[in-house]
Amino acid sequence: MMVILISGIIFIISMIVQVQLKTKFEKYSKTRLSNGMSGKEIAEKMLRDNGITDVNVISTPGMLTDHYNPVNKTVNLSEGVYNRRSTAAAAVAAHECGHAVQHAVGYSMLQLRSKLVPIVSISTNLLQWVLLAGISIMAFSGNILVLGIGIMLFAITTLFAFVTLPVEYDASNRALQWLENNHIVEPSEHDECKDALKWAARTYLVSALGSLAQLIYFIMILLGNNRRND
Repeated sequence: MMVILISGIIFIISMIVQVQLKTKFEKYSKTRLSNGMSGKEIAEKMLRDNGITDVNVISTPGMLTDHYNPVNKTVNLSEGVYNRRSTAAAAVAAHECGHAVQHAVGYSMLQLRSKLVPIVSISTNLLQWVLLAGISIMAFSGNILVLGIGIMLFAITTLFAFVTLPVEYDASNRALQWLENNHIVEPSEHDECKDALKWAARTYLVSALGSLAQLIYFIMILLGNNRRND
């Protein structure tokens, strides 16, 4: 019951963080940058300043769909960032370029995360069905093998969520440092960028904690069955 309660609390916090992130993004999207640069221009300048010439900045549909793709080396900026000239656009564009810088310098946690991607992709596709089958088999026969496999698959996704945390925080730190050191934003604009990226990072933190809570929940189910059999 305690694990279920914690999961419920984390879910509520996650909803609050998501609402806050959307609110902050909308608010800071209305603050026009004093230098008049668009998200695309900021991204291209940050890449140049870091000596990165083989990464393209492109536009991608949707809201908050911004990401860096290390496979084809593209910084993908959403419609609300690519052409916008706001503090929100500056923060997001610089953050995604932070990932490109990580890639260029061989940041270890990004390398680890990239190696986990294909494994996590397979785990995610199988996870739901393996857990469902495992719980059903355990309930009817007491055999925990399939559930154990499901828990291992879930543990991989949880590990991925926690490996993602330092990658995201480091990208934000690189972005904020570059924005400040190169005088891309004024002090008040820098504070808005920092606040926006803070809330974006919290979505990853809550997601990781939620994944951990779910993992513990399934482990408790397995252990509970063992105690009944003993």
